[in-house]
Amino acid sequence: MSAATPLPQERRLVTAIPGPKSQELQARKLGAVAAGVGTTLPVYVSRANGGVLEDVDGNSLIDFGSGIAVTNVGNSAEAVVAKATEQLAAFTHTCFMVTPYEGYVAVAEQLNELTPGDHDKRTALFNSGAEAVENAVKIARAYTKRTAVVVFDHGYHGRTNLTMGLTAKNMPYKQGFGPFAPEIHRVPVAYPYRWLTGAENCAAEAAAQAIDIINKQIGAENVAAIIIEPIQGEGGFIEPAKGFLPAIVEYAKANGIVFVADEIQTGFCRTGQWFACDDEGIVPDLITTAKGIAGGLPLAAVTGRAEIMDAAHAGGLGGTYGGNPVACAAALGSIETMKEQDLNGKAQRIGEIMLGRLSALQEKFADSDSVRIGEVRGRGAMIAVELVKPGGKEPNAEATAAIAKACHAEGLVVLTAGTYGNVLRFLPPLVIPEHLLNEGLDILENAFATV
Repeated sequence: MSAATPLPQERRLVTAIPGPKSQELQARKLGAVAAGVGTTLPVYVSRANGGVLEDVDGNSLIDFGSGIAVTNVGNSAEAVVAKATEQLAAFTHTCFMVTPYEGYVAVAEQLNELTPGDHDKRTALFNSGAEAVENAVKIARAYTKRTAVVVFDHGYHGRTNLTMGLTAKNMPYKQGFGPFAPEIHRVPVAYPYRWLTGAENCAAEAAAQAIDIINKQIGAENVAAIIIEPIQGEGGFIEPAKGFLPAIVEYAKANGIVFVADEIQTGFCRTGQWFACDDEGIVPDLITTAKGIAGGLPLAAVTGRAEIMDAAHAGGLGGTYGGNPVACAAALGSIETMKEQDLNGKAQRIGEIMLGRLSALQEKFADSDSVRIGEVRGRGAMIAVELVKPGGKEPNAEATAAIAKACHAEGLVVLTAGTYGNVLRFLPPLVIPEHLLNEGLDILENAFATV
């Protein structure tokens, strides 16, 4: 816990959720903020630290969301606050493309060292995950002199025009916002739970289908980049069947295609390894990062093979705020925290607890007449349950929403996800105390009993 913002690591409810002050702020929000900016839980936060969020009414909620995998090191981590504060006092901005500063270079050096592979690397910094993905496409096109981009079913890559086109799910991300960028092609992903011929056939068959579509419908010689999340985030924490990613990487390498790993949600110790690619020894040509990199400040990056990254002409990459000095300082503090506190080890421990508890919950409700857990999946502190209706695998989005609502009412922040809206996803801060983790799982279990 940061000495600057001491906050008891306990759940405490003093009002209904949301409380009266949050309701007042929500009314102001509705009158001031565009309606398209939605809110999962209209509880207005005043302080946050470790594994809790304190709202303006004095309630303290258990955080199983981490701002969507952003506050991996917890809110207001000591090293993040200290380094960002020092930088704020020095200067807030110069634009790296005008007069540069050491922090940008230092973050690039850290990313070149930490990301998979021991080859010569370069990094460019941006503001958001979507911006990183867009720039990865630009870099791949500059390097290959090709235009086509291949993405996968259930994938999510952002909300800009290009990244909406790359994203699979229509509602709420794409509906009414087209037309989208051309030369985007979608192929099957190895989704073990829903593969028609069984999970045991999933990797080989999905890879063969994807490659066949690329060869027949696009032509490998026209593909600049293949982009995939090693564990699909918004799609429902889908972990492709073992062997699928290596097959796609091998195909890309054989055909001169840039393989891009979108590690925006999976990166920085979230899965119990620095990056999810590490699990199968995948070494991407380019890797995009954001979210967990800077402890809550806006920062994103593309890191990759030097010869690919250097293909873009001078001035072709950048942006006014890309690699902001305060965000860079926060990133250095965040990475320091991850190393010193062994957050990979802590993520693995979180995974052990959650997978055990959730598997027991799956068994407990195996004969439920209202809702069942079809699958428990994930790695480290990136865990999910897919909810289905009794008697099969029909997605149960209604029960998912009801359980999330029940958790919120009891002071547990949980998120939903999935192409079919039937996945509860759990992304606790990697520094969450175990007693809070278990208390949150108790609340979840009780919520299942109410549906």
